[in-house]
Amino acid sequence: MVEFLAAAVVAGTPLLFATLGELITEKSGSLNLGVEGMMLMGAVMGFTGGYVTGSPYVALLAALLAGGAGAFIFAVITVSLRANQVVTGLTLTIFGTGFASFVGENKIGFAVPDAIKGFFAERNIPLLGDIPFIGPVFFKQDVFVYLGYICVIFAAIYLNRTRIGLNCRAVGESAGSADASGINVTRYRYANIIAGGALCGLGGAYLALVTVPIWQADVVTGRGWIAVALVIFASWKPSKALVGAYLFGALNILGLRLQSVGIHISQYLVDMIPYVATILIVIISTHKNKKEDKGPADLSKSYFREER
Repeated sequence: MVEFLAAAVVAGTPLLFATLGELITEKSGSLNLGVEGMMLMGAVMGFTGGYVTGSPYVALLAALLAGGAGAFIFAVITVSLRANQVVTGLTLTIFGTGFASFVGENKIGFAVPDAIKGFFAERNIPLLGDIPFIGPVFFKQDVFVYLGYICVIFAAIYLNRTRIGLNCRAVGESAGSADASGINVTRYRYANIIAGGALCGLGGAYLALVTVPIWQADVVTGRGWIAVALVIFASWKPSKALVGAYLFGALNILGLRLQSVGIHISQYLVDMIPYVATILIVIISTHKNKKEDKGPADLSKSYFREER
């Protein structure tokens, strides 16, 4: 059980980064369905940067910049040009898929350098790693997993305990009222969209550098879409996003674990479980009645101050 839960944390970490990125984006009132595309852009650029330089820091920076660049494209089209957010997000997914295929075409089968593998190897946190049951699950992991914990804490503090976080939420709830209060709606939406895209890029990089350290074109395999649903599951709260990501991480590896203990079940059936759960989440979300469990009121609505 300890090994299974520790593996679930690893499998859920890319989902955690992507979910946090989309959560921060949506809190500012923008619905970016291009998570899958930004994860792929982060994956291919993170892998490329790491493979060419052998530096884990360059790999991380390349992934952040790639995810942020994809989000910037989305921001320009939807915030400045006020195009439909749903259509733009879907287009970004197609663009990211094509971008990853083009850049990674000559790298299929290439492995991550040993220096990067060593940097992202499992590390035991003193004292915390020795706690029975909890320690091996949460505190004997790689650097990326610990970075995920930090991102959850910072996202929660940012959204709930800072002035700029309050302004971000105000923009998401009512852009017109926020603008009337002196908050620069455009600036906040740009900043949160780009930050969210950078986090999605990190999620993709984790898959390419740690989970599957050999480049393959379909490395993300639909996790971006699950992340979008996880934002709803988490009720737009970072702490719940952590739980949801690890839960879906467990569902992703369930088939392999069942086979390892002698329970044989069709792998195709097991692969369906996370997506069936995603559909159920969307259905259940329609019955949420509490205001704090619902998304921002101005979510997916473009704002033009002259129409206020």
